[in-house]
Amino acid sequence: MSAVLHTHPRFVSLEGGEGAGKTTVLNALREVLQQAEHEVVSTREPGGTPLAERIRELLLSTATDGSHYEKPAAETELLLMFASRAQHVRETIGPALARGAWVISDRFTDSSYAYQGAGRGLDPGFIAELERRVVGIQPGLTLLLDLGVAQGRERTRGRDLAFGGQGPDRIERERDEFFETVRRAFLARARAEPERVRVIDASQSVAEVAADAVAILRMFIARSATERGQP
Repeated sequence: MSAVLHTHPRFVSLEGGEGAGKTTVLNALREVLQQAEHEVVSTREPGGTPLAERIRELLLSTATDGSHYEKPAAETELLLMFASRAQHVRETIGPALARGAWVISDRFTDSSYAYQGAGRGLDPGFIAELERRVVGIQPGLTLLLDLGVAQGRERTRGRDLAFGGQGPDRIERERDEFFETVRRAFLARARAEPERVRVIDASQSVAEVAADAVAILRMFIARSATERGQP
């Protein structure tokens, strides 16, 4: 893998805290692209391939079945995330982009900077090195659905009750202070890369959040076409 990080214009990622509405936005973006007769691959992290999904289980399991549970060290969590991501890029994202499809991913490497970097206190320089050498690609557009921690908690609690969910996973069970740190890290990345990372107020209604996301995607497509000299 080259140590150069490439940005791909048909690769879109969705970021944000729990309860921000990423799934709804992903569906809205996919519909718009499909209406324009594009192939769309929608995926998620950690996960996106059979092997990566098995790593996801290791990362997020709370071992509530009574089996022995060993909490992963922060470094283990980070490396498992990148192991999953490397497989995801090789088997799903890369081939889809190569054949001309759009890819929309629920989370990507920005989450590692926020959760394992800021949240766990790991060196962002080490994360950047892994990003370059293990992943090698970043989205051309990242939509950050920004939502207060308390509101996000309330939404996920209501979602679990309404749909009979299994409750929060291992990372979702972290304290509010952890998620406040993660939120600040996401917003800092948006300030550092305003052209790529666009912030959407996720405290709005679901319809308003989806509409904002679609508008940003359409502007991004138009701008990309102009830069390539297309009408």
